[in-house]
Amino acid sequence: ADFQLATEVVLIDLNEDKAWGEAKDSSHATSCIYSTNIKFHLGDYEDCKDANIIVITAGPSLRPGETPDRLKLAGTNAKIMSSVMGEIVKRTKEAMIIMITNPLDVATYVVSTQFDYPRNLILGTGTMLETYRFRRILADKYQVDPKNINGYVLGEHGNAAFVAWSTTGCAGFPIDDLDEYFHRTEKLSHEAVEQELVQVAYDVINKKGFTNTGIAMAACRFIKSVLYDEHTILPCSAVLEGEYGIKDVALSIPRMVCADGIMRSFEVHLTDDELEKMHKAAQSVRSALDGAG
Repeated sequence: ADFQLATEVVLIDLNEDKAWGEAKDSSHATSCIYSTNIKFHLGDYEDCKDANIIVITAGPSLRPGETPDRLKLAGTNAKIMSSVMGEIVKRTKEAMIIMITNPLDVATYVVSTQFDYPRNLILGTGTMLETYRFRRILADKYQVDPKNINGYVLGEHGNAAFVAWSTTGCAGFPIDDLDEYFHRTEKLSHEAVEQELVQVAYDVINKKGFTNTGIAMAACRFIKSVLYDEHTILPCSAVLEGEYGIKDVALSIPRMVCADGIMRSFEVHLTDDELEKMHKAAQSVRSALDGAG
């Protein structure tokens, strides 16, 4: 609603009272602020017939104090994804589907492979959120606008995510020169940044109880790319078709997103160490898929 990316938002949930309350609360919040009259209401799967974009968030998430591993959710949420997608395909095969449910790469793979739905229209938010977090961490260290930070976090949305340092820089400055340009006496530690990147998500969960704002922003970024036909290159999850020698698993790599969904994927050059981490991420997700089956 904050970005006025829709005129109608339909909420579908097994807990209809909660969905109704969320819809009413959102409609009250937007009734006097925005120029666009955004309609929020409780709905059901029949509303998918005319949907342009469907965002899937169904299924439980990690709770405070639980073992910090999204892949533990694989079995439960894989079954939920099959149920949800089974209802969607009865109504449409034309809507863009944006996956948020964790474990994200497992859920994206299940939705992409178990149904006759165009794969270019199925996009997992993947490591977009990790990339946002990474850019914020690096920006804070150098006291610079995070929009000046470029580079990707790739692989699994979870513990096997990795920073592709070879793609990283700031405003055109190479990453290895930043300490010199910003007059830092303490050399940037790649390992410390990577540890903070993984840990911060669980810190938010343990202190706040859940994460929602960051992932909502990531989803909106993809929605905007679709609605405005931007041809923007963003890291997101989809089934790999041989990139980096990997198949039969969903992972995040840079992909071009436009009105037709995922237009193309990019096998960006990685170092040997980064390539090894990509394969470890594939093994992690494949293990969870095998366990979920």
